[in-house]
Amino acid sequence: MKFDNVDLTISAVRTSQYPEGNLPEFLIVGRSNVGKSSFINTLVNRKNLARVSSKPGKTQTLNFYNIDDMCYIVDVPGYGYAAVSNKKQEKFGLMIEEYIQSRPNLKHVFLLIDYRHKPTENDLLMYDFLKYYNASVTVVCTKYDKVNKSQRTRQDKMIASSLDIDMKDNIVNFSKITRYGREEIVNIMNKVIAENKSPNVSN
Repeated sequence: MKFDNVDLTISAVRTSQYPEGNLPEFLIVGRSNVGKSSFINTLVNRKNLARVSSKPGKTQTLNFYNIDDMCYIVDVPGYGYAAVSNKKQEKFGLMIEEYIQSRPNLKHVFLLIDYRHKPTENDLLMYDFLKYYNASVTVVCTKYDKVNKSQRTRQDKMIASSLDIDMKDNIVNFSKITRYGREEIVNIMNKVIAENKSPNVSN
């Protein structure tokens, strides 16, 4: 992927609004203020494609970003933000669950967690939830540059141990500042797209 043509195709709240076609989709999940918007902007080489807000909890729909007509990145509401009412959080949860359960286009999930801290209870619940539905997951540890080099080995072990990471999944450390980890994420996406590419059919 060259990320030459990237745009927000649709913001959906129900299955009938999802994009048509069979392009593979990559789901981006994580708690509010973990850096999902910054992750997306860094990944696609844009400054403001996904709006970075000083107030967590701004994303309230499933946002489908078309990437070079090769795939979609799907950004969903963050979880665990206290200022969002329980009723609204439940609504977000049902919206995300409906997408994961019903969407055959979903091929891979990027679960974002904060590298500086131990995974939260909500992080653990989300990972277990994704594995319950047999999702293929890459755990992306954001804000990697915020941790001293001398502490990173300990952080790596603590995060993998806390999540009890599935052997089929992997962990990628990521920094929007240094762009560390971006190339590895792009390689994962390219591999998934290649594996799911339908053969050309001649008329």
